[in-house]
Amino acid sequence: MAMRLDVKHCVQQHIMNKIKPNFAELGRRYGVDPRTVKRYYNLGLTPPNEHPHSSRRPSKLDNYRKTIEEKVLEGCSATAIYYFIKERGYQGKQSILRDYCRTIKKATTKKATIRIETSPGLSAQVDWKEDLTLVSRHGEVVKGNIFLYVLGYSRMKYMQFTFNRSQTTFFDCLTNAFLATGGVPKEIWFDNQKVVVDHHKSNFGKPVFNETFVEYAKDAGFKPIACRPFRPQTKGKVEALARTTQRIKVYNHEFEEPLDLAEIVHLTCDQLNHEKSQATQIPPYLRLDKEKEYLHDFDHDLLDAYASQTVARKVSKESMIVFQNRKYSVPIRYIDETVQIKHDDNTLYVYYSGELIRSHPISPKRFNYLRDDMEEIVRSDLYKNRDDQVIDDYVDRNLKMFDEME
Repeated sequence: MAMRLDVKHCVQQHIMNKIKPNFAELGRRYGVDPRTVKRYYNLGLTPPNEHPHSSRRPSKLDNYRKTIEEKVLEGCSATAIYYFIKERGYQGKQSILRDYCRTIKKATTKKATIRIETSPGLSAQVDWKEDLTLVSRHGEVVKGNIFLYVLGYSRMKYMQFTFNRSQTTFFDCLTNAFLATGGVPKEIWFDNQKVVVDHHKSNFGKPVFNETFVEYAKDAGFKPIACRPFRPQTKGKVEALARTTQRIKVYNHEFEEPLDLAEIVHLTCDQLNHEKSQATQIPPYLRLDKEKEYLHDFDHDLLDAYASQTVARKVSKESMIVFQNRKYSVPIRYIDETVQIKHDDNTLYVYYSGELIRSHPISPKRFNYLRDDMEEIVRSDLYKNRDDQVIDDYVDRNLKMFDEME
């Protein structure tokens, strides 16, 4: 009988996370006998070339192996672990400990490699490349993030530049990823980010998903899985993608304005999808057609509602509204009125009584004026008796000044 790589992949994840699987549940999920799942699990627990009844000499490491393994997986050095267990009674040599730590790292790498062969449509991984900082040709410092999504089988990637990591933005990115890749996988792996996990209700190693996120996952039709802290190998594909985004830094000082970064990220993603995957040696876009057959459809309008929440704002005396601690202009006739705002990842929309009255590119700048709005403000107060040229010069100077402000 052929090896079921999807079942093997799943039990390896349980083994890495030290969680005993529910064999009956996994058997139903993958359409196999629970005894088959249990056999794969037991095989995964038995190291290669090691027999249960083989004799082994006692080692001074025996009482400390569990502690050593945990510390290695948390990224601690062999030297730090040596002094740590020495304080707890370890009497062996540091060289023996170093060799054992090296063995653990090799085994961890092998496990991460085993789980790469994911069945089509089974899983995807999500992460953020946070706090990316680039400078435009004009010296403007732009800070943002890159949402990362990668399908397990095809390695097809979706990347989106954002100015924030709010839950609304997160839902927008995830929905766009489903659209770009042609459907939704059975399960998606996340780290313990606050838009996914309710940290107040979680215990260490036992994350509790945010209620709104649970509803989104249910409407989209995927099972969310939270990676354990300090276990980056459980999300290896997307972590590798995060490293690849370093190539975006070549555009430092080479773009005109913040929103250009969205197109740069899109271009980079397209390049990655047409390059050979290091794991499969096949460009992801060539494997996507097969994976699409196993992805399921979703209700776009239903999911879009999670990313289009309406928020009320009162227009200030400056004829501005505040969004994400940034100010955006509106026509002066709406001063002291309450308007409604919606946004997607790139654009802010301002409504009054259901009518769209203004839209702005979402920007990291503190003050965001449209020229027409600033001219109207100036004419109504400070320079109301000045001629057009004086007003134009004043508006030009002020717009330039606001553009230079962080």
